[in-house]
Amino acid sequence: MAPENETLEPKARHVAEVLAARPTIEGAGVHLRRAFGAAEVPRLDPFLLLDDFRSENPAEYIAGFPWHPHRGIETVTYMLDGRVEHEDSIGNKGIIGSGDVQWMSAGSGIIHQEMPKVDRHRMGGFQLWVNMPKISKMTDPRYQEVRSGQIPEVEPMRGVRMRVVAGNVHGVDGPVRDIGIDPEYVDVRVEPRTDFAHRVKPGHTVFAYLLEGRASFDEDASDLVENGHLVIFRDGEVVRVTTRDDPARFLLVSGKPLHEPIAWWGPIVMNNRKEIEEAVEEFQNGTFIKHGTRSGQRTSA
Repeated sequence: MAPENETLEPKARHVAEVLAARPTIEGAGVHLRRAFGAAEVPRLDPFLLLDDFRSENPAEYIAGFPWHPHRGIETVTYMLDGRVEHEDSIGNKGIIGSGDVQWMSAGSGIIHQEMPKVDRHRMGGFQLWVNMPKISKMTDPRYQEVRSGQIPEVEPMRGVRMRVVAGNVHGVDGPVRDIGIDPEYVDVRVEPRTDFAHRVKPGHTVFAYLLEGRASFDEDASDLVENGHLVIFRDGEVVRVTTRDDPARFLLVSGKPLHEPIAWWGPIVMNNRKEIEEAVEEFQNGTFIKHGTRSGQRTSA
């Protein structure tokens, strides 16, 4: 036990793994880089997949993601550049533009499409898949759509700026609320020669994905992680970040693990094979959609 006048240092999160995003093709021919996916489950529980779809070549993205189903998961689309038009089978339609976020809770089922628009030839963004707790997998679908100007930015210290999509950072709440895994989703920019620490919840899964530059994510600051790499952290209370001569930008994401079985078929994630078979059968016979009105589905920040 520490003396009464001594404060214990919070336990640092050490780096468990660094993974390079790998090229892949999805949808109708969209070229992207996958930071993690099925091969990394369950060590990133409750997160299932993270795709980086940045490109300056319309031929690599314009075919988009035509009509496809989702059930049992949440898809988080964060746009940096360009626009994506989304539409679903129950009447929702809109544009996700630069800096915007759409957090879609598919619940019992949604059929939708996401189609990029050519805008100065540049398209850039990320899609994260989040598993839903068993108790929530068959709830009504819900959207939380947040415009860029509605996402707060905090500066915890000189040289660090953080856009808070979800969670509470230095007393500032992100606009995405009421998500079962208690997430934190932050877009972090760090200037050169900066050292800072960010508190995270013990027991939560935490990862960082480098968008730009280089940074160290361990206490000794000896190993610099390059852009396009994923950092998976061990347990602890603090993530430490150090930059040298280059600035860095990264997504920092955390959430409470579910510790539940996973049965995965494409865009449908349930808890057992029987539930997957039922979902596929319903999709094929036209009974997949359980909630048929738009009332109460959309939440705007």
